[in-house]
Amino acid sequence: MKFKMEHNNINVTDLDRSLAFYREALGLEECRRHVAEDGSFIIVFVRNEQAPHFLELTWLRDKEGPYNLGDNEIHLAFETDDFDAAYAKHKEMGVICYENKDMGLYFIADPDGYWMEVLPPRKK
Repeated sequence: MKFKMEHNNINVTDLDRSLAFYREALGLEECRRHVAEDGSFIIVFVRNEQAPHFLELTWLRDKEGPYNLGDNEIHLAFETDDFDAAYAKHKEMGVICYENKDMGLYFIADPDGYWMEVLPPRKK
């Protein structure tokens, strides 16, 4: 039996703001959307051409206030082919929330406070 990772889900409080963030910060574009018949939720799948993996953004109409992210120890990681340019872009956007220069990586935070790790290309 084999399994392939298909997608991860995060819930967002402002779908348009989140879509804009993921497009600008990580180049993820909307590729599929499902709107509940009663309007109670919207699910949007985003991805880019670099990987077949999707990120599912879920907006819930009746959700009030921010999501409780606990200790925020769970994150998604993105490898970039141009670490210096990515770092400059994220610095300009003001979204870098943690840097580990010894490990050569940093984290950005999305509008809801979810962390995304940014990694340089793997050495071959």
